Amino acid sequence: MKPSLAKGTRDFTAQEVSRRKYIINVLQNNFELFGFQPLETPSFENLSTLTGKYGEEGDRLIFKILNSGEYASKVNQEDWDNKNHQKLISQISDKALRYDLTVPFARFVAMNHGKLTFPYKRYQIQPVWRADRPQKGRFREFYQCDADVVGSESLLQEVDLVQLYLKSFSDLKIPVTIHMNNRKILSGLAEYAGITEKLIEFTVALDKLDKIGKEGVVKELLEREISQESIDKLEFLFNQSDDALENLLQLKEKFADSEIGLKGVEELEFVLTQSLNLGVDMQNLVFNITLARGLDYYTGAIFEVKADEVAMGSIGGGGRYDNLTEVFGVKNIPGIGISFGLDRVYLVMEELNLFPEEASTQVEYLFANFGGEGTVEALKLIMQLRQKGISAELYPENAKLNKQFTYAEKKGIKNLVFLGEEEIKNGTVTFKDLAAGEQKTLSLEEFLG
Repeated sequence: MKPSLAKGTRDFTAQEVSRRKYIINVLQNNFELFGFQPLETPSFENLSTLTGKYGEEGDRLIFKILNSGEYASKVNQEDWDNKNHQKLISQISDKALRYDLTVPFARFVAMNHGKLTFPYKRYQIQPVWRADRPQKGRFREFYQCDADVVGSESLLQEVDLVQLYLKSFSDLKIPVTIHMNNRKILSGLAEYAGITEKLIEFTVALDKLDKIGKEGVVKELLEREISQESIDKLEFLFNQSDDALENLLQLKEKFADSEIGLKGVEELEFVLTQSLNLGVDMQNLVFNITLARGLDYYTGAIFEVKADEVAMGSIGGGGRYDNLTEVFGVKNIPGIGISFGLDRVYLVMEELNLFPEEASTQVEYLFANFGGEGTVEALKLIMQLRQKGISAELYPENAKLNKQFTYAEKKGIKNLVFLGEEEIKNGTVTFKDLAAGEQKTLSLEEFLG
């Protein structure tokens, strides 16, 4: 059997694991700095927990898990013959791999709301799965790094999450732009164009503007039975200026008869203004009126983060979802959250060569193996180094020195240590810096610091 990987999945080498841990550590430190507490949820949920939360396209990308046992024997033959997919799925699968971290979090809050202190701030760093078509920067298994606040309607939460995004990406040295919109603005646009009943279809199509362009969006809107007259009223969406506040002013005029639209403008204006008052450069914030993120559960602010110097999709996103826990029977728990796409952040940092040297795990010292008494003495010295938190290892065989050199170079080990008869006799250690090509002999005390 020829070994192969499932499409959309990857193995990670030692260097890749170390670099991913570096990103996670930066994010985790910032999450905790901003007052978030850790949470972990199961890798799979009841299928009913996940379906109906991500829109029709999202539901199709959920990885279903087949029921154990003789699941096929329970299938209704009539449903099979009629290709009634929804009924078939319910008969052979009642669980699924989590699609994101937000819905499982909402399920957790609904189950534990009586025990939590609100506002409840949690962060979660775990893998998620989507049955998507793999491509650059898009995988079927990938990590999300989320920070959410529930139990507060204050727009200061939005302002704080903008700060969290900017600080985290600044620490990672990634220049980014945060694209912002508000779901209430999208509802206002639907009211203005007379297509309120087509809000979901409208936002799903609009969210694809970056991928399919204006013509593609217009074509999809027509296919979704949105009239040309309504599309003409929305023509201004495709000709926005670079001045966010000016665009909001234009919307105020168009939303004169839309209460929800004006509310969205007011909320976004507050977040932008407060962020600017805190010293955020306006170049880092963009009011993107076409930003929809086709998820049904957003009710207010919408965020999407893009790297400035790399052609890639979003490396972060999120928004406000005030009604999410209601589907689990718990009302009046507003929430807002953001997510960092670890895998895409990694690709951006790799392309821009942003990983520091300490982001790669390297052994500090390799002790050459000369056999005999030197092996025991080397192991004693290695033990002392490890007790000091310094990585060291002994080459396992008494092999030719060239072979031991090659091993050290291929593994990226910094120093090759020689502890021969002469060194043992004199209480010294000789080591060679393999990068600089310099060799030194020190006393044991000097070597151990």
